[in-house]
Amino acid sequence: MKKSEIIYQKLIAPTEDLIYDLKKLDGDILILGVGGKMGPALARLTRQGIEQAGIHKNVIGVARFSEPGLEDELSNVGIETIVADLLDDDQLAGLPQVENVLYLAGTKFGTSGQEAQTWAMNAYLPGRVAQKFKNSRIVAFSTGNVYPFTTVESGGAPENLAPEPIGEYAQSCLGRERIFQYFAAKNQTPLLIYRLNYANDVAYGVLLEIAKSVRDQRPIDLKMGSVNVIWQGDANEFALRSLLHCSLPPKILNVTGPEILSVRWLAEEFAKKLGIKPIFVNEELPTSLLSNATECTRLFGQPKVSILQMIEVILDWLLEGGKIFNKPTHFSERNGKF
Repeated sequence: MKKSEIIYQKLIAPTEDLIYDLKKLDGDILILGVGGKMGPALARLTRQGIEQAGIHKNVIGVARFSEPGLEDELSNVGIETIVADLLDDDQLAGLPQVENVLYLAGTKFGTSGQEAQTWAMNAYLPGRVAQKFKNSRIVAFSTGNVYPFTTVESGGAPENLAPEPIGEYAQSCLGRERIFQYFAAKNQTPLLIYRLNYANDVAYGVLLEIAKSVRDQRPIDLKMGSVNVIWQGDANEFALRSLLHCSLPPKILNVTGPEILSVRWLAEEFAKKLGIKPIFVNEELPTSLLSNATECTRLFGQPKVSILQMIEVILDWLLEGGKIFNKPTHFSERNGKF
């Protein structure tokens, strides 16, 4: 096993805090959209945490499973898998009733030109899911893209800042939130809206994109001059622990790291390790897409994995030829077109 793989496995292991919270949680756990970027790792973390807690819970992952081998991979580690298209009413109706639902289904990449599909996935389907699982507690994944741009000096957008989504992707995500909120009120369903940006793993994320640009000597656009990041393992842990904070009225939670990071600084950190100089274009504008994670830190503490740890393991993974996804975040996009 390569050095980066050994370190990576340590950085995605369940924490004592997660194990403690899983012991407090009643019922099985259903992950809708388990086939996406975060879903497989979330399912594995859930299974590992349950086993280390010495308790019995079923972990059920639902997806179309279009990626070859993924269904078997999850089944082999004790996760029950269900192949289903959530937009098919009969298939949705056939899913088991489960006490805890993590809703990861949604569309982002390639939304330009497929706006109708994006709205169906992000704003229509949540209503169907919320009605199906009205007796569950639901953590619904959303995004910091619903916020307006803010200055670094402001500390980022807090949860009570009025949304101003830019572009149809962000607008459809606000639609998802509002539909879940409507059905939560109608059916008295405990809900938490999980506004995440940006999760980072060795295989994808803002940090990997910056590292690749520095390595390949491609210009890095500084117009979006600052960014929030969080380790995917921490984001997955916080999602599971959020099940204990679902409430009525629904709780909205920004999920990201505590720092507001300079894109220029991040590029220069990677460049120092590579022994080269980064190439920049444009200058930093006064505002960026930023979230204030104070409440997240109050609930769950500091993320386990620091920014310097992320930089090191992601760069090592890249240089050792580890598998990466071709799923860009478009974090520098300012017009909302993904």
